[in-house]
Amino acid sequence: MTSVDNAQWVDTYRRLEKPLFNVVYRVIWDAAESQDIVQETFLRCWRRKEDIRADGFKALLFRTALNLASNRRRRAKLWSMIGLASIDEIADEHASSELISKPVRAALDSVPEALRHVLLLTELAGMTYAEVAVALGIREGTVGSRRTRALALLRERLEAKGVVSQ
Repeated sequence: MTSVDNAQWVDTYRRLEKPLFNVVYRVIWDAAESQDIVQETFLRCWRRKEDIRADGFKALLFRTALNLASNRRRRAKLWSMIGLASIDEIADEHASSELISKPVRAALDSVPEALRHVLLLTELAGMTYAEVAVALGIREGTVGSRRTRALALLRERLEAKGVVSQ
């Protein structure tokens, strides 16, 4: 059998859930986030199970988990550089009757559309650079540069409005 069958899937999940968690936890040092990443790893691999060879399945799981953990860690680091945990935190901390407060909405709306779309897809939708590149019809490297620029502009706008401190 070349692909992973359901029995192998369940067995692999039982055997590797804890080791995957332990590896991911040591990348991001957050138990809840680590569990989310482990679940996302299995979900992503499950979606591709017909394409996965049984002999490479374990390696694919760990590679996927490490990539997801690295992405989360990098995202958290970038958000901390602008003084926020995430765009979700902006909405949560400044929520009123609207989903996002008017100053935050104005700051986000003032970011050029091409940059804002990249920021929303990477941060709110949790899409990878490759997925965003396909969705927007741009190169993967362009996604990264636009995201970096969008974060910088958003921070400037939020500082100007007094939403975050300098």
